[in-house]
Amino acid sequence: MTDNIRILVVDDSAYNRRSLRKMLGELPGIEVVGDACDGEEGLRKVFDLKPDLVTLDLAMPRLDGFGFLRIVMEQCPVPVIVISSHSEDENVFRALELGAVEFIPKPSKKITPEIYQVREELLRKVSQASGADMRKVLARPAIDPRRKVRRRQVASPPRKSFGGGGIGHVVIGSSTGGPPALQTIFSAIQESVPVAFAVSQHMPAVFTRAFAERLNRYSALEIREAQSGDIMTPGRVLVAPGGCNLVFDRRREEVCVQVVDPGSAQRYVPSVDVMFSSAGEIFKKDLLGVVLTGMGNDGAQGTIDIKKCGGQVLAEAEESSVVFGMPREAIATGQVDKVVPLPLMCREIFRRCNLASQ
Repeated sequence: MTDNIRILVVDDSAYNRRSLRKMLGELPGIEVVGDACDGEEGLRKVFDLKPDLVTLDLAMPRLDGFGFLRIVMEQCPVPVIVISSHSEDENVFRALELGAVEFIPKPSKKITPEIYQVREELLRKVSQASGADMRKVLARPAIDPRRKVRRRQVASPPRKSFGGGGIGHVVIGSSTGGPPALQTIFSAIQESVPVAFAVSQHMPAVFTRAFAERLNRYSALEIREAQSGDIMTPGRVLVAPGGCNLVFDRRREEVCVQVVDPGSAQRYVPSVDVMFSSAGEIFKKDLLGVVLTGMGNDGAQGTIDIKKCGGQVLAEAEESSVVFGMPREAIATGQVDKVVPLPLMCREIFRRCNLASQ
């Protein structure tokens, strides 16, 4: 009896299959049980071998990665990590909507230090994705791409009295399962609101711009990848660039963000702890932190720091978290104000910001 994570590699490139088999085979606790050169062969091996996890290329002959995902998620759900080149970043987020739980950049064909970075990320993502609860992945509500967004100015926002003036700044942290969770929250906002948002989603560099652009299409908020000097403005969402941290700096009457490099020993990037702690110091009681799905403890220290500064914190409930690690660790601090399932998270954010539900 083995506790190894059993992995199937599906990729039409013989080089990539060899590279992935070699990297995965060197990792402790991992067993590569097979590989496949296209989606059709991959399907047969999923049904025959019953792997714990699949790594998947998207562009393949006969049956591509999207077709593979549709069939697998309907007939034999299994955690899938998409292995994608940077040029396919838009397709990555489409794959996540179809049920994939993680993604990493495709290894370079050249022997460079980048391949070792991919190796470390692969180990981390395999550990995270193999623990994903596929029932919760498949239970996520689908986003209607035909939905029309009403982009209004925030001068006369809908209001409802809950007592007090309401919170004006919201910071959200997430990891595995986070992109669809964030899309669920922001796509529910169909009229602009007088609240400024910032997001730290664990994600490789260069993918975050396409992610922000995708979120922007489904929300009335202005959503974009953050750049140093961007102002925290009502009705705007700033997404921390992959591989960097987001911190805040008050300049007279405005608050700007700064994009900074992580420390050499920092495990999770963009760091939720760094963003939460910096936001707490700047916004004090005018701040709401939200910890969504993900593995590890990023956000736990930040939760403590926000509460010390007078802010509030919500955590996603286990019933909807694809991976309950980050919310669990935040809740364990004893500082979380409320535990909320994802379908109700936007409503609870609105309530604490003193806004009428849309």
